Amino acid sequence: MSAATKTVPVKGSKNGKTRTVLVNKPARFYPAEDAPVPFKSRKAARPTAIRSSIEPGTVLILLAGRFRGKRVVFLKQLGSGLLLVTGPFKINGVPLRRVNQAYVIATSTKVDVSACSIDDSINDDFFKQTKDAKKAKKLYEEEPKKSAVTESRIAAQKKVDAKIVAAVKKTPALTAYLSASFALSKGQYPHLLKF
Repeated sequence: MSAATKTVPVKGSKNGKTRTVLVNKPARFYPAEDAPVPFKSRKAARPTAIRSSIEPGTVLILLAGRFRGKRVVFLKQLGSGLLLVTGPFKINGVPLRRVNQAYVIATSTKVDVSACSIDDSINDDFFKQTKDAKKAKKLYEEEPKKSAVTESRIAAQKKVDAKIVAAVKKTPALTAYLSASFALSKGQYPHLLKF
């Protein structure tokens, strides 16, 4: 370890020739208010726990967003904790999407997705916006350009949907169930319904 003090020569015959000084001098000035120091978190980053009612193949009802009220099929949980769902697009127009599990209702209906293998390439990075799309969202831009769907996303959608649509067609009336939107009528209460 380095020493906290050092000896320096001093000029003048009456000054004792040497003097011991601090290596690191403290600052002469300091802020009047203490700078806030963040507390160290003792919490370990754990993966998001998924609800027991949500399993691969479960039909979910979306409660928020552009496709609210639509019924979708749950495929897998992504690394961020979000759920990967699909309509399928051919049946009800819902593409591959990420959804927070707080905004879905799990139903008792299941679709057999054991034959459908989801590529590892479909992860959170797959859904990230491009830099061009971010620039288009400026505050005062007159005409926002519609971002075209990439070829890789279209190919991934077709690959996933092909096997899911085949599984859906095996069950009678499931295609009609998935294509119908969910809504509450007068006198219906969601806490009394069995999904």
